[in-house]
Amino acid sequence: MTIKRILCASDFSPTSRRALRLAQELARTLKAKLFLFHAYERSLPMSNGGYLPPSVVQEMLTATRETARRTLQRLARSPNGKGVRISTLLAEGPASAAIVRAAKKNRVDLVVMGTHGRTGVQRLLMGSVADRVIRTASCPVLVVGGRH
Repeated sequence: MTIKRILCASDFSPTSRRALRLAQELARTLKAKLFLFHAYERSLPMSNGGYLPPSVVQEMLTATRETARRTLQRLARSPNGKGVRISTLLAEGPASAAIVRAAKKNRVDLVVMGTHGRTGVQRLLMGSVADRVIRTASCPVLVVGGRH
């Protein structure tokens, strides 16, 4: 198996930062291109009985997108990424589906991502993005745990 394209999915958590460090090291060692990816969803707080003016909604979405874009750029410039070809990708939508789509579209050979290690009721209620990616991705997925 040849790994020339790696996608690292990040939710900007400490666990996903550990996954990024591993992805950067793999990319450097394998001389692979690294795609640093983040997905955000359209979830907005409600006010005024559930109504927000369209201009406010647009401002909030623009701010969310811009903050995510800047954070991805900052992570891509981290010292651990020296000597690695890194591109950033940003998508709107549910994380698991967006990760799988981005992996397919960019023909990646490996997805690297963190998991929060939820169990029991928390996992039942919130689900696991990593589990859904593992089940639906067409390439291998390397999951980095958050607990040591």
